[in-house]
Amino acid sequence: MSVNGKNEKTAHLVWCAMIALRLARQDGRVRSEQQENLFLVRWFADAERQRRFSRDVASDIRWMLQQGRSLGVRAQLAKKLDYIWRSTTGNILEQTELFRLTWGLETAKNQQWLYHILSDTEWLRLRRQSINPDVCAVYIPKSALEKAFSDKGKQTAPVPVRITGNTEAFGVLLTSCGWQIQPSPEPGVLFLTAESGVTPPMMQET
Repeated sequence: MSVNGKNEKTAHLVWCAMIALRLARQDGRVRSEQQENLFLVRWFADAERQRRFSRDVASDIRWMLQQGRSLGVRAQLAKKLDYIWRSTTGNILEQTELFRLTWGLETAKNQQWLYHILSDTEWLRLRRQSINPDVCAVYIPKSALEKAFSDKGKQTAPVPVRITGNTEAFGVLLTSCGWQIQPSPEPGVLFLTAESGVTPPMMQET
């Protein structure tokens, strides 16, 4: 099932909220339904205040806030998010590999990650620079990204990337989209590969 228009924007809003909740559970910040509701209300309030998403989903954000604030735990916001996600998209893993990676990177950006697509010159320069390891950021060379997919959105080559900050959280996010982080032969550089996609060069049998 494909997603488009307003449905795609709503689906992405909901997906970002679901990923944020998943990471909060993993970190131990959310351990009960009450904490779950409070976390999601704060998350949607921040999204509204910071204008992270398109105006097209402003009414969706307001509705979730109204539900969470007026009903409390009875709002069952996590279940509502799951229902909206399923009704608007079906399954993210049914989408093409390019769509899923793009979706994951955009989700990371909406979770306050910095996301940089670099020219070849910028990528080479980055390799010689020291990057702040505490800043959650993703750096990808544009030329490699363009060559990594077929016209139908299927991965044909690993996507080289540099990642700083909470790499583990970024890996969890990618896994939810059917992607994974793998090592590369080059120090400081990792590969992004679809779970059903190509094998990185250093991982292939010789």
